[in-house]
Amino acid sequence: MQIAQPIRLSGVITRFKGNGRQLGYPTANLTTVTDLDDGVYFGFASLADWSEQPAIIFAGVPTTMGDTERRVEAYLLDIPDEDYYDLSLDLRVHHYHRANQNFASTEELLEVMRADEAAARQWFADNK
Repeated sequence: MQIAQPIRLSGVITRFKGNGRQLGYPTANLTTVTDLDDGVYFGFASLADWSEQPAIIFAGVPTTMGDTERRVEAYLLDIPDEDYYDLSLDLRVHHYHRANQNFASTEELLEVMRADEAAARQWFADNK
């Protein structure tokens, strides 16, 4: 899937179960309705004092963690893990990375998330 023009998404950060934080990848979650295909994307986020921060963005249902509600989650690279609930989050989605997957275990999920992060860091370095 190619993204010709950045896709903009915005909303207020919503509290879910905190699974991302427990896995070492705290995410800012939106219940924003989007036409994005389920999957992992790279883009930029603006949140509080952070502007145009590189982010890994997930759209879909995180079924591996037992969830059933579709959402958009953004892991902002290299910002402090703080309570950002109820703040506005603006996203610009630039690159489709991979389709959503259901994993057999959280260990398998973490392995893929680490690979996603490495791929994202490389993409951001190549697309400055």
